[in-house]
Amino acid sequence: MKVLPFKIPKPEFDALIYQEDNGDFFFDKLHQHEEIQLSYIVEGEGTLIVGDTINYYKPDDVLVIGSNIPHVFKSDLQSSTNSHMLTLFFTKDSFGSNFFELEELKESAIFFKRSKHGFKVFSHKKVLKELFFKLKNASKMKQFIVLLELLQTLNKANYKSLSSFIYDKTYTDIEGNRIRDVFEYTMENYKSEISLNTMAEVATMTKNAFCKYFKKRTNKTYIQFLNELRIENACKLLITQKDLPIIEIADQTGFNNLSNFNRQFKAIKKMNPSMFRKTS
Repeated sequence: MKVLPFKIPKPEFDALIYQEDNGDFFFDKLHQHEEIQLSYIVEGEGTLIVGDTINYYKPDDVLVIGSNIPHVFKSDLQSSTNSHMLTLFFTKDSFGSNFFELEELKESAIFFKRSKHGFKVFSHKKVLKELFFKLKNASKMKQFIVLLELLQTLNKANYKSLSSFIYDKTYTDIEGNRIRDVFEYTMENYKSEISLNTMAEVATMTKNAFCKYFKKRTNKTYIQFLNELRIENACKLLITQKDLPIIEIADQTGFNNLSNFNRQFKAIKKMNPSMFRKTS
């Protein structure tokens, strides 16, 4: 099975795909697919990379990942023993190239515009949860009706974009495997010191070529990406382990001193770690 691009397995004539992932962890390889992904997290938590942005997912999250946005769910196996997600896959053209241009469905343009960056929902979650749970035992027609209800609700919901820029192309296998290897190495080793020379070796490139390559494909430097990953994991510890000293959190997330941790945290979260802990 190719990781990038990734094909959603589906019967030939199915326009809408319902999928339930339930196991120790979610599919943990960086991938992209043509289909827009609507997901509800039932169980499990961990790191979610969408495009150029690092996020944290947890139970009761509603996530929309747009067409061809590279993404990966990295389950935190220490925090949860099971990962359970309900998902719908479809494209804007699944029901005909002009279906969503019909007058009765033109308000769906709001959803499709937001989906280009991917987004996470912060309101109407009770209604959305109920709709997702209707999907499992529903007929194909009922699943289609639920999709329209989901789109209508998502249009009204408060949200936050997941990626800061839009992906308009698919990656070749070589490109996909290279950036996947970089992401996987970083997620596995962010607690330790990581040099640009090491990452260039992982990518099988020279240091200068790697820096240019990573910036072009993620819209940020590798060091920015690494610091964001470390800070997101620090945020999780600040919220879930209230008694853990901040200096210990800095050490556990790969920062070699407290002042550097505080500086990077404030640059990314616009507040210091103590304030983040108090307000979360």
